[in-house]
Amino acid sequence: MRTFTDRALNLAKVQGASYADIRVLVRRTQQINVKNGVVEGLSDNESQGFGVRVVVDGAWGFASSAILTPAEVDRITALAVQIAKASALYKVHDINLGPAVTHVGQYRTPAEIDPWEVSFEQKLDLLLKADEGLRATPGVMVAGGSLSFWREEKTFANTEGAYLEQEIVESGGGISATAVDPEKGEVQKRSYPNAFARDQRQEGWEAILSMDLPGNAPRIGEEAVALLSADQCPSGVTTIILDATQLALQVHESCGHPIELDRVFGTEASYAGTSFLTPEKYGSFRYGSDIVNMTADATIPGGLGTFGWDDEGVPAQRVPIVRDGIFCGYLTSRETAQQLRQIVGDRAPETSGGAMRADGWNRIPIIRMTNVNLEPGEWEFDDLIADTEDGIYMELNKSWSIDDKRLNFQFGTEIAYEIKNGQMGRMLKNATYTGITPQFWANCDAICNENHWRVWGTPNCGKGQPPQSAHTGHGTAPARFRNVQVGMIK
Repeated sequence: MRTFTDRALNLAKVQGASYADIRVLVRRTQQINVKNGVVEGLSDNESQGFGVRVVVDGAWGFASSAILTPAEVDRITALAVQIAKASALYKVHDINLGPAVTHVGQYRTPAEIDPWEVSFEQKLDLLLKADEGLRATPGVMVAGGSLSFWREEKTFANTEGAYLEQEIVESGGGISATAVDPEKGEVQKRSYPNAFARDQRQEGWEAILSMDLPGNAPRIGEEAVALLSADQCPSGVTTIILDATQLALQVHESCGHPIELDRVFGTEASYAGTSFLTPEKYGSFRYGSDIVNMTADATIPGGLGTFGWDDEGVPAQRVPIVRDGIFCGYLTSRETAQQLRQIVGDRAPETSGGAMRADGWNRIPIIRMTNVNLEPGEWEFDDLIADTEDGIYMELNKSWSIDDKRLNFQFGTEIAYEIKNGQMGRMLKNATYTGITPQFWANCDAICNENHWRVWGTPNCGKGQPPQSAHTGHGTAPARFRNVQVGMIK
């Protein structure tokens, strides 16, 4: 492989590139779906290819191919150079990548049980047992389960001397039950362990075993049916406590996306919007209450945003995002890190925070979330409930909407419970809440401790044109928010 990558880099330099890098990637994915006791889908796919990225005359060029031959690497490298030269005719400024990236090394996900060594039969047996448990409660009309496995073998090299090899392994799965009351025209759904019936972790088959899908299936089916006759969530301004799964999506949408620096600079505007966290807010803007601390951490075990080096060869690292409620950090690339320093000076880091990733060999890297985490607080969950006089506990996302600046939002959850006099009470259905991002986080007055904190996986974060899907993680524990509008605004 070193001969292959050297060929591309040497040719790029000969043809005028001031910088070049190459990524060679082999990806294998496996998906298994079961519905109402029947195998609905099986797939096992593999893709391989390479992409060459160059800077010529101060502008970017990129080209890719699925054919890994010397002749093809020559053609693709020359095409990338040609594209860069054409782009240079319309550049606004020269590309500045900052300090050289020269790392050499290897990284592999620490997986205890290789999911590809587990048979299809064993995987199907687990799903079918869970499916049976979901349908054990009368009223469950649709039961479903899925398993998903992912492996990437990636080689990266650049003209600055970097040469990196990585193998990333992920395992995910989940179940869901849909209950129907035909007389009332009522439909309710419960999922486990995460929203949309899947959680995914950077682990092996042991991640699936830890979920205990068959063991949790009867409870999920029972809760789906119970929701049919549950009381409607009331409307008004009240205190809410969000469970860790719902809070993970809240962090993703109202913190993770607005700190992507390409959004801030307007180069990610038409597909997913821009950001309210503009550079003049850097280091001084009150994002949340004093107890709100957030970190983008690409080093934490199990997170989907964990790696050895990003797709620019920058090492994985912990980047402070919010400290004591004050906004203090962005997700950056090598290029945008230099642009930020031109605006805010040496208050900004000199180098990239390592947030550039591409969705495959035929996509150019863009800024993506790593593991954007809400750091744990000091509360035990039972103590937090006991300390809440009147409120609503909301669990697991059902729906969401947020504007293109990441300010105004509305979320709905699958299930909720009334809190009265420090005790969990009646079940509630169709719970929703709305807010404005900095006001909402300013009203956060309690976060549960590390005993209730874990990293949740989001394997379907969309961004870019052409669209790219990224795998991100979010570490959270249940947290309380005061003065929140729930239900319909009266």
